[in-house]
This record gives sequence, structure tokens and C-alpha cells, in this order.
Amino acid sequence: MEYLILIFIGLFAAAVGSLVGIGGGVIIVPLLVFFGIDNDIISNVTPQSAVGTSSVVLIFIGLTAMMSYGRSNQLDRKNGILFLFGIIPGALAGSYLSDVFTTESFKLYFGIFLIFLSILLIIRDRIKPMNIFQDERYVRPHVDHMGNVYHYGFPPYIAVIASFIAGLTAGLFGIGGGAIMTPMMLMLFRMPASIAIGTSMLIVFFGALSSGTGHLLQNNVNFLHVAFLVPSAFVGAKIGVYLNQKFNSDTVIIALRTVLLLLGLYMIIESFL
Repeated sequence: MEYLILIFIGLFAAAVGSLVGIGGGVIIVPLLVFFGIDNDIISNVTPQSAVGTSSVVLIFIGLTAMMSYGRSNQLDRKNGILFLFGIIPGALAGSYLSDVFTTESFKLYFGIFLIFLSILLIIRDRIKPMNIFQDERYVRPHVDHMGNVYHYGFPPYIAVIASFIAGLTAGLFGIGGGAIMTPMMLMLFRMPASIAIGTSMLIVFFGALSSGTGHLLQNNVNFLHVAFLVPSAFVGAKIGVYLNQKFNSDTVIIALRTVLLLLGLYMIIESFL
């Protein structure tokens, strides 16, 4: 039963994460906590091992989805590389900061974080993209996989600061950084959804690689869990990219934000019990 649940977690998290550009860590971590710490169905789970294991799994999810989106021209490579100057050191720093969590404090703060993400998903389509960070000196044309041309550009230092913040959350909570960067790219940097989601998977890959390295050095990775999560995540990521190119993801986003809200409330309540 334990191994079947791990396979399901990897498949489901990777499919949803690749579909909407969040990586899947926001699903992997709370499910590992739920089945491991709360119900003792999955063995040897701690907050740190859940975060570390999720980070390593996200390396494979991010790589698979990044390559698929790259082939379909849904990835802004130039700005994506710029984001790496913030995401890599941020994720590495966050991986070491995660060691301060107890089980109760991790549930509380991760629950608050999940509710924050659900709110971001609610408002991201209701708030018009902001022009405050657009700078004519950096505006360039970008063509998506449908041949549509978009114009946007922003100062490099803004991109590095934003991605560093996303990196900290990636290392702290094992989420890869895409859950924070995707709304930022949509609302602050005016990137179209199709390109933002693909670029987010590049960020997830390198963010997870950095935070995963930090957690590996701290022995926070359960390799048995990784062995079952990675193959199913590889298949799930392929499914997510395929669905993204075939269907409107609005329905999935609505369902995802509801699930994140409920998971967040559950973890906050559990932190006080």
C-alpha cells in the first residue's frame, strides 16, 4: 500500500504541476506529511525529509517538462536564464533554513503558505498585469508556440530579486519555485500564460537542483521514496504538458486552488492538535 500511494503521489503531483506551471511540490509535500506523519502509512517521514525528497523529485519533473515545453517554443530562455541568478542561491539558502522547523511549526507555516498560493491562483486572472516593472529598454518581442507575438521586458535586478524570494520558498518548502514565479511572471512581468508556464518549469528544474543539493548534503532525502516517486512523476509530467497543449487549464486551476486551500486549513489545524 505504501508504494502504491507513493506512485499515485508522483503521478498526480507531476501531472497537475506541469499542467499549470507550479512543479508539483505543493502537492507532494503535504501528501507525504498526511500519509507519513499524520497517518503513518508511509514510513520514515519528517518535515525535512518531505521537503528534501520533494526537491529531488522536482528535478526530474522540471527537467521533463522543461524539455517538452522547450521543443514547443513555450519557454523564454533569455529571461529564464536571468531568473536563475536569483533562484539558485535562494533555493540553496532556503534548504538550510528548513532545518529550523519542528513538525508543528512546519505544518503551521506550510499551511499558511498553501492558503497564500490558493489566493494567488484566485486573483491572478482578476488582476490586470502591472506595468510598473516594464522598462522600454528591455522590451523584446517573444513568439509563443501558436505564432503569437508578445512584447514585454523588465530590469534584470527586479528579476533577480523576485527569483531569489521564490528560491527561498523552494528550499524551505520543497516546491521548486514555480508556484511563486508563475504568478509573478503573469502579473508583474506581463508574460503570456503559455510562455510563463513553460519558463516556470525551467525555474523549477534549477530551483529543485539547487535546493535538492542542499538537502542531500544534510541527509534530508529518503531515496526509497524517491525511487517510487520519480518514475511516476516522469510519466505525470509528460501527461501534464500534453494536457496543457490540448485543453484550457482554467478548470484545473479552479480545482487546484480549492485543494490547496483545504490542505492549508488542514495543516494549520493539525499544527495545534
